[in-house]
Amino acid sequence: MSEFWLGLSEEQEELRDWVHGFAEGTVRPAAAEWDEREETPWPVIQEAAKIGLYGFEFLADTANDPSGLSMCVATEELFWGDAGIGLAIQGTALAVAAIYGSGTPDQLFEWIPQCFGTADEPLVAAFCSTEPEAGSDVGAMRTRARYDEATDEWVLSGQKAYATNGGIANVHVVTASVDPTLGTRGQAAFIVPPGTKGLEASRKLRKLGLRASHTADVFLDEVRVPGRCVLGGKDALDERLARARAKERSNSSAAMRTFEMTRPTVAAQAIGVARAAYEYALDYAKERVQFGRPIIENQAVAFTLADMRMEIDAARLLVWRAAWMGRNNKPFDAGQGSMSKLKAGEVAVDVTSRAVQLLGGAGFVRDHPVERWYRDAKIYTIFEGTSEIQRLVVSRAISGHYIR
Repeated sequence: MSEFWLGLSEEQEELRDWVHGFAEGTVRPAAAEWDEREETPWPVIQEAAKIGLYGFEFLADTANDPSGLSMCVATEELFWGDAGIGLAIQGTALAVAAIYGSGTPDQLFEWIPQCFGTADEPLVAAFCSTEPEAGSDVGAMRTRARYDEATDEWVLSGQKAYATNGGIANVHVVTASVDPTLGTRGQAAFIVPPGTKGLEASRKLRKLGLRASHTADVFLDEVRVPGRCVLGGKDALDERLARARAKERSNSSAAMRTFEMTRPTVAAQAIGVARAAYEYALDYAKERVQFGRPIIENQAVAFTLADMRMEIDAARLLVWRAAWMGRNNKPFDAGQGSMSKLKAGEVAVDVTSRAVQLLGGAGFVRDHPVERWYRDAKIYTIFEGTSEIQRLVVSRAISGHYIR
């Protein structure tokens, strides 16, 4: 078991510098263009694949770090470059996390390579969980899965909302209710293979931020997938449902397990955005001259920047703690995973807002990237659990009461 400490190893520093170099040299120069185009930046994804930044080997190497920090370190640097392009590169990881967390060894071997494709022809994957009437309320999921014994197929019907890579993905991972009477305990996750009939998607949704990342609604109309496509296998699912019907305790739903695994990484994304805005505002304050001196020499400006840096560092410490705890199987007895996501998301919104304010009129126009970072930051108080949901998780954990 790894011991927790606050320094990075030499390997982690090399990883940080390598990803930062890609973010600085490839991602940032392309960020404004792809944000304006609101299209998936396939050439940038391909460049990431060619250098080994996009692919299962990279995910496995960073996930296997005993400290748990490597993925967060790499993510912060990538999203420092740009959040939209960063999510276009990292969005596949959510589906892969679902397969890796719940799948059998055979399913990992079969489906994970198909999530990424090759360096010459990269592909993406989508994790489809949110629904129009079931966002934070996972128990209200209406997408259904029924087993057809005659054909050994699962039949999926329903609608998913706001799916990253929805419709353009080679592999879709879809959560559905097998037994609605059991609530979240009656749910499972299913692989929808490439080219499966009955799966359709809306046009790419036009968003406030993260515009280079593809988001769409996904519709499933009697989608038939092979019986082997339920993650974990049908026998394991039947056993889990039997335990649930007998009112035995079990693990959380497939969707919630995936979100728990990825929460510190999402928090690291937010920190990358916040740090980019802080560093830009700091440089601007040193160079911008008003009334005969740089504006950073005014206490109001200097103190604001000091607070921005302090909040970013505090959020990063929460993220690193949660990442270490998760990697070393330490229970989140006070909702530490949710704490990290909550703090980082709200810091990102606050810091980017302050950056725009410090730049004044210049911060409101697209000549400076702070307006894009400001738009990108807001999603981190919303997706993969709103700030309100994170507070609910923490309050339940610390109180032992089922707070509504």
